[in-house]
Amino acid sequence: MPITAFYASLLAALFILLSIRVIAQRREARVEIGPGESKELLRRMRVHANFAEYVPFALVLLALAESLKVPTPLLHLAGLLLLVGRGVHAYGLSQNPHNLRLRTWGMILTFAAIAVAALFCFGFGVFNLIV
Repeated sequence: MPITAFYASLLAALFILLSIRVIAQRREARVEIGPGESKELLRRMRVHANFAEYVPFALVLLALAESLKVPTPLLHLAGLLLLVGRGVHAYGLSQNPHNLRLRTWGMILTFAAIAVAALFCFGFGVFNLIV
C-alpha cells in the first residue's frame, strides 16, 4: 500500500513535531502530568490529541480504499485532504489566540478526507461484493 504509506509517513512527521511541541512546553512550564496551570500546554496537548483522534481512523479508511483498488488519483485526493486538513487545523489551533477560520477549515478538510475515503470503501466494497 504505497499511497497510504506515503501519507502515513508525512503525517507521522507532523505527529512527531506536535509531540515535540508538547514536550517543550512541559519543560518550560515544569509540568509532568496533565496541563498544570499552563493554558499554552493545554492548547498544545489538545492540538496533539486532536491529531491522534482523527488520523488513525482516516488512514485505516485510506488503506482499505487502496486495498480495494480505488484509482490512484482518488486515493491521493483523500490523502491530500487529510494531510492539508490536519496541518491547517494544527496551525490554526496553535495560534494564540487560535485562528478559528483555519481551525474550522482544517476540520472541514479532515471530515472531507474521512467521508471521501469512506465513500470509496463503500462503493468499491459493494462493487467487489457484486462482481
